[in-house]
Amino acid sequence: MTRGNFNKCLQSATSWTRSNTANGLQRQQSLLEQAGRARPIAIIRQQTAAASNIPYDNARRQQSAQALKRRAVITAVVVAAATLTFATRREVHAEAPPKEPDKGERLIRLSEIHEHGRNAEKFWVFKGDRVYDITDWVPNHPGGEVILRAAGGDIGVYWDIFTIHKKQEVYDVLEQYFIGRLDPQDLVDGKPPSEHVDDPFSTDPERDKALIVRSSRPMNAETPASALQAYLTPVNTFYVRNHLWVPDLGNEDGYRLTVEMIDGEEKQYSMKDLREKFKQHTITATLQCSGNRRAHMTAGSRQTNGLQWDVGAIGTAEWTGVRLRDVLIDAGLDVVNLDEDVQHAQFAGAEAYGASIPVDKAIDPRGDVLLAFEMNGQPLPRDHGFPLRVLVPGHVAARSVKWVNKITMSGEESTSQWQRRDYKCFGPNEGSNPDWDSARAIQEMPVQSAITNVRQVPQDRLNNSKLAQVYGLEEDAIILEGYAFSGGGREIVRVDISADDGRTWRQAQLIENDEKGAKAWSWKQWRIALPRREAMRYFCVKAIDEAYNTQPESFEAHYNFRGNLASGWHRVPVPKSTD
Repeated sequence: MTRGNFNKCLQSATSWTRSNTANGLQRQQSLLEQAGRARPIAIIRQQTAAASNIPYDNARRQQSAQALKRRAVITAVVVAAATLTFATRREVHAEAPPKEPDKGERLIRLSEIHEHGRNAEKFWVFKGDRVYDITDWVPNHPGGEVILRAAGGDIGVYWDIFTIHKKQEVYDVLEQYFIGRLDPQDLVDGKPPSEHVDDPFSTDPERDKALIVRSSRPMNAETPASALQAYLTPVNTFYVRNHLWVPDLGNEDGYRLTVEMIDGEEKQYSMKDLREKFKQHTITATLQCSGNRRAHMTAGSRQTNGLQWDVGAIGTAEWTGVRLRDVLIDAGLDVVNLDEDVQHAQFAGAEAYGASIPVDKAIDPRGDVLLAFEMNGQPLPRDHGFPLRVLVPGHVAARSVKWVNKITMSGEESTSQWQRRDYKCFGPNEGSNPDWDSARAIQEMPVQSAITNVRQVPQDRLNNSKLAQVYGLEEDAIILEGYAFSGGGREIVRVDISADDGRTWRQAQLIENDEKGAKAWSWKQWRIALPRREAMRYFCVKAIDEAYNTQPESFEAHYNFRGNLASGWHRVPVPKSTD
């Protein structure tokens, strides 16, 4: 590379950074992956903001103009180098098949790579048989320190999880840090032995065998139908939604939560601080994955992307913790005269996940947002966020960040892919490559309902069924049970049941429970008994909340390629007669 070529690339990259701030950030994110850690991404945003003369809250308050310009140049250099490498070295990349080392290439033993782990001064990784020193990449990595999980080992296993890395641009960036090849003495059939390849999921906890597993690495499993019939979902069968591995954080003694204000001031809290300094509250709240019933949208409309959940990506528990509002006030947030620059509360988890909610929800005295450490009267299990998680009732469960260790008050949403991309909906006509910035991130949930149990009661057993007696049935009957839920604390006021695929309707009995909280944060369970003779091919259910929001009849009208917020009428086939 000549100095002239490099200067041209640098000039072009600097101009690109200044004129395309938002696109520039997306470019960096596509190159370097974002895994949800807010602080490193915030630094990159500060650099980009400085180059484009756009004010950014922390950049405006904390950084000098000179320092920011220097950082902007560094960012431009990284982009320039990536651009040049992409243009001139496309034939050499991280996915290239192993080949004999070139003369003069350094041969590196696996034992030497292992010495350059996350606690070393230099961070080395390997992919295939190629070795890289990524020390200088780490500060510019939008995914934050999660990249250090791979330090001293195989980066490929993590890229199998963060699949956004599997792009030529990213391979070319990695090639800039190439330092040598694995010594053939350490390879078996041209590959590193399995004992030298890290397994990110090796320390995951054991799970109840009753859970319905949708993916095992990472673990995603739904609550079985039998457990959905209890008002409080048993902890061991509460659905599990993990985007990554489960961090092994030991006991809670060394755990710290950092809260950062918009001016950069930080305050740390131990678990003991949270338990002893703030009043504890208990609320009953339903958590629901945005993909709950995605399989129904696929079956009722078209193929959707993502785990094909049935009706069990939902559960209800009693959550105990301290109010986020109280902690933010203690950390220095003026909730009465709120700084207009504070628009969002960003949450970062210990495993790299990140999300955010509007600040109005975070500080609402009736919003019941908790920093929770107990679930159904027990310490949080590891799968559900031990020792501390955010609990945002009424919102999609993706905002209730587990293993939370950082809260940042900011003028913008979390920059994680789970805020900016994954949890959004698009029109039925929009394909799989939409304008991600054009759609809002999902927050409050729409009306949802499902049938979780169908059982037949023959005429000779009616005396044993109190529900059949309530409905005055004197003939063969069918009993239906299920749940209904609406986001935003809106109470379910009616559940309609049809035994003839929507031609005629009856109202189900709503089961009252002793829910806790300022609003209706938990589901309503319902049941109904119907004459067997009225049942045609399908039973249908739809729910109505206190604002008279209801569910659409079909999935096509609200189809989106991500399969989020699938809330069409739930239909189940009528069982064959037991005669």
